Amino acid sequence: MTVTAFALVRLRNLFAVVMLSGIFSLLAAVLYVVLDAVDVAFTEAAVGAGIATVLMLGTLALTTSVVKEAPQKPIAPLLIVSLTGALLIFGTLDMPPYGDPSAPIHHHVAPRYIEKSGSEVGPPNIVTSVLASYRGYDTLGEVTVIFTAAVGVLILLGGGRRSRKKRRTAGKTGG
Repeated sequence: MTVTAFALVRLRNLFAVVMLSGIFSLLAAVLYVVLDAVDVAFTEAAVGAGIATVLMLGTLALTTSVVKEAPQKPIAPLLIVSLTGALLIFGTLDMPPYGDPSAPIHHHVAPRYIEKSGSEVGPPNIVTSVLASYRGYDTLGEVTVIFTAAVGVLILLGGGRRSRKKRRTAGKTGG
């Protein structure tokens, strides 16, 4: 994943960047499978490698495929990203190690889901009952964010077509 990310940053051909971002998403999905988060892996493969790649290819069809060089390279974005990354890493220092059986999650929440999800919610699959019921509002929020992002992209892509049509018809009518 690191090699793919480095290549993404260095390339100037946007088609190659889109393809590498799809590969990066597939590698992330494989990592999620290794970490036993199959539901997240499916989502990453579908959204990251699938829908996002199709949307980026559609955007490339409407724009150019080569990056135009900026006159200067500002350092502020690099500082903001570095500071954010450092804060995120600092925030994880207090977490228990991955797979630690004495972590709090294994003593309160997980046993309740395993023991009572069938009787409280109904579906025999614990993952389904957690996502559909216990975390229902969270899942609804995630779906709302994805829907809002999709509507925003459609408005942005559709707005360019509409304004081009208006310009063409205005030029023909003289107005």
